[in-house]
Amino acid sequence: MSALKREVRFIHAVLPILFLGVVILYALIVRPLFLDQDALQLEVIFILASFFSVSMLLYLGLSWQTIQDSIVRKIQSALPAFFILFAIGVIISSWMISGTIPMLVYFGLELIHPSYLYLISFLIPIVFSSLTGTSWGSVGTVGVVLIGIAAALGADLGVTAGAIIGGAAFGDKMSPLSDTTNLAALAADVDLFDHIRSMTVTTIPSAIVAAIGFTILGFTNGPTIQAANFDTLAPFMDSLKVLFSFNILLLIPPIIVLIGSIRKQPTIPTLLTSVMTACVLALLFQRYTLGDISVSLTTGFDASMAHWAMDLPANTMELVNRGGLYSMKEAIFIAFLVFVFIGSIGTINAMPTVVNRVFAFAKTRPATILSALGASAVTNAMTSNQYATSFIVGDAFKTSFDALKIPRKVLSRSLEDYGTMIESIVPWHPTAIFMIATLGVPWVDYWSWQFLTLTNLIIAPSIALIGIGCFYHEVDEE
Repeated sequence: MSALKREVRFIHAVLPILFLGVVILYALIVRPLFLDQDALQLEVIFILASFFSVSMLLYLGLSWQTIQDSIVRKIQSALPAFFILFAIGVIISSWMISGTIPMLVYFGLELIHPSYLYLISFLIPIVFSSLTGTSWGSVGTVGVVLIGIAAALGADLGVTAGAIIGGAAFGDKMSPLSDTTNLAALAADVDLFDHIRSMTVTTIPSAIVAAIGFTILGFTNGPTIQAANFDTLAPFMDSLKVLFSFNILLLIPPIIVLIGSIRKQPTIPTLLTSVMTACVLALLFQRYTLGDISVSLTTGFDASMAHWAMDLPANTMELVNRGGLYSMKEAIFIAFLVFVFIGSIGTINAMPTVVNRVFAFAKTRPATILSALGASAVTNAMTSNQYATSFIVGDAFKTSFDALKIPRKVLSRSLEDYGTMIESIVPWHPTAIFMIATLGVPWVDYWSWQFLTLTNLIIAPSIALIGIGCFYHEVDEE
């Protein structure tokens, strides 16, 4: 480190963080909610925060080379996760053009029965979002279909929306293809599949409770029409069979990812093996050309590739037109700029300094985990962005978790337990706004039926207090 002209004090550590908080408050909350203006882009916010941070560091006497070296080290440590983000884009498009995702959606929808509508509305989005890693895509496709069926059956739309959003959130949290899942693992510097296995401790019990709740509601407060009207669903189902040919071999790509996860295989080779397999299946069983596959892998699958299909339903287009290498550019750009900011303030250990002062009361393992949970909730509610939440809170708590010998996969889990999971129940959050607009169900009608999220908000701190499922024995044995 270059010679400092001035002594580094607590105020110097906290100023960049306060500046970021003020900019976020103005840009993402005050402007859209109180000034009726568009929110500023998160990329711009972190550029401003990085400029402020670097300016202050130069004022303290640090050389630009020292600051740059710190930023480069932070970005270098993130390169494996950036590779995964790129891989996610191509795996979604490859699974789409091979027919894997459409087939699973098709046969999943055939299982719907009026008495099990709420349960199915929870389970189908789980399957879809787990395979695609996107809650928005799940709600915007099968979610729209399910809410339409619920309306035709006279079901409670609030309950149905709560089930759909909860199921979509499950996959967005647990899928190895999810950007927020990958970024949480990256922020805490843990293996992706270790992170996912850690989340099963809180998420699987929550999902079981939610499934039981929706099953009971299906029989006690189920649809008033007991004969399903599938007329609105038929065009969607038929169009999928026009676009793709289905057979059991299309299950191979997701099975490869599942086996790789269970056997703890390296993430990148596992995902790329699945991609290559899906591409071969597309050539063998679908009518698309090698050129179509190439375009799909780069810019995403597009139904216009199926020149034989005419007048496709809008919800079919919403389902299939996705993926590609470039589809993850926003997540990658934001992650890069966040690392620039975090890397700059890392030259004076700003985040650990602030955390040690603010959370000085957290001297025990349970208190530290609870603090990370609370910080994740507040940060995501303020920033309306899980990307920022993962990096800010993750970087702040890594030192504390290490000092108390708490496995970092508990930290990465906490980032999502009180970060990703609260997005749809914070009414001003873009995720909640998207859900309301897409499903046409007001927030006040669905939030109380968000069984998965509400149960998870109870289980996560309870496990922290009890100590079960926190993997202390792994660190203690080491």
